[in-house]
Amino acid sequence: MGSDPHAFQEHGIWDKDQVESHAEANGDWNILYHLGGNSPWIRNINDIIEGGIAPPEGCSVEQVHMMSRHAERFPTKSAGGRMLDLLQRIRNTNISLEGDLKFVNDWEYFIQDPSRELDQLISTGPYAGTLSAFKSGTKLRTRYSHLIPHPSSFHQTHLWASGSHRVIESARYFSTGFFGLDWASSSAALHIIPETTDLGADTLTPGDTCVRYRNDTEYGHDYGVKQLVKYRSTYLPAIRARFQDQNSGIVFSDEEIYGMQEICGFETLVRGHSLWCNAFTHEDWLNFEYARDVIHYYRSGPGNKYGPVIGWLWLNATSNLLEMGPDNGTLFFSFVHDGDIIPMLAALDLFPSAFPLPLTHNPISRTWRTSQVVPMSGRIIFERLKCQSSPNPTRTPPDSDIQVLTNQDQKAQSTTFIRININDGIVALPGCDSGPGSSCPLEEFLARVRRRGDEIGDFRDICGLDEKVAGRITFLHQ
Repeated sequence: MGSDPHAFQEHGIWDKDQVESHAEANGDWNILYHLGGNSPWIRNINDIIEGGIAPPEGCSVEQVHMMSRHAERFPTKSAGGRMLDLLQRIRNTNISLEGDLKFVNDWEYFIQDPSRELDQLISTGPYAGTLSAFKSGTKLRTRYSHLIPHPSSFHQTHLWASGSHRVIESARYFSTGFFGLDWASSSAALHIIPETTDLGADTLTPGDTCVRYRNDTEYGHDYGVKQLVKYRSTYLPAIRARFQDQNSGIVFSDEEIYGMQEICGFETLVRGHSLWCNAFTHEDWLNFEYARDVIHYYRSGPGNKYGPVIGWLWLNATSNLLEMGPDNGTLFFSFVHDGDIIPMLAALDLFPSAFPLPLTHNPISRTWRTSQVVPMSGRIIFERLKCQSSPNPTRTPPDSDIQVLTNQDQKAQSTTFIRININDGIVALPGCDSGPGSSCPLEEFLARVRRRGDEIGDFRDICGLDEKVAGRITFLHQ
């Protein structure tokens, strides 16, 4: 793509996200691509298929399944509390900071009312989550409007959100953009799936219902934080030494310095920029980005023994719907947290690695990169493609080089493929990319999911649940 600004317009509308992704792809530094999920929505540019997101020639999208993270939010109560503690400790020292942290002397916390705003969607500024969710809806309506049931059919499209306020609000703002202002009374029905521990497998948040995942203090949910602490100890001491050289009156802990890096992302979400970002070098940010990869990988991804079985539930339900095809519904939208998306990717084995992520260094050539997969408003879309194949030549006789087409060969055959779109970047499924635009033939996709299910094991068995509780997702249907 050239430097012509008009190249960044989609359907005649200026696309700021595409400008930002173009800059990063061409070697210009963009901090948003290194915040490990603490950034606003960004376009995926990592190992994507060339050719854009339009259906391959001769193909059309006939069914869509989306798993989306909630839109841009304030920090959680725990993260926000750590930030406030850090700021208070700096204030209590009564010293004037110098060097990289000099700006902190006049800096004000970016949240006005923590008790009301922490954990919630951001509603102001250039990266407002409310606006982002609405824009996602309008963008996907532009792309998939042909799949919306005709009003005369009186058919409502069902969509689902886990029972968190920010997730529910994201689904509502998305629906307004996709279906229109009166969606709740005519076009669509939003179903809230509680984030409780008693639903077994019939949930959008299986990490809450998997008893052993919650209770395993060694290799369960907290395993990711333990591995994060080990890795960040390899790069934070050098930053601490730099800050201490500039400010001998205070020594920051690993957790405090890591929290400073977190502030960069969240303040950017709220204010559109952050001076905290400039306190760190590009190398510091590459290490922070990897630190975020580490926590996701070992908390609920491929590096956690519970991750794949937790993620297989939604993947299996979606695979069954993809097999049944559009007669059983064309649009399926699910809204969750990043901790629910990561396990699904692990179940699919979309980003395989020959070795577990190391904790001693940052492997630049890794395939597991979460910054571009689960930013705020991040979305994974499975498209069922209906394609017209070109005639298949047969050889007659077998020892001849002359290709002769039979009448049956001359008739274009309708074939079905699955394509994966991650944040507006098409990603090939390793070992299953022989279809148009590196898509995966439907039967091969279904076989892969079934095989992964056999490898991963039964959700109830692994999670220590009674056989009487639900063993699969039942609510995903139109």
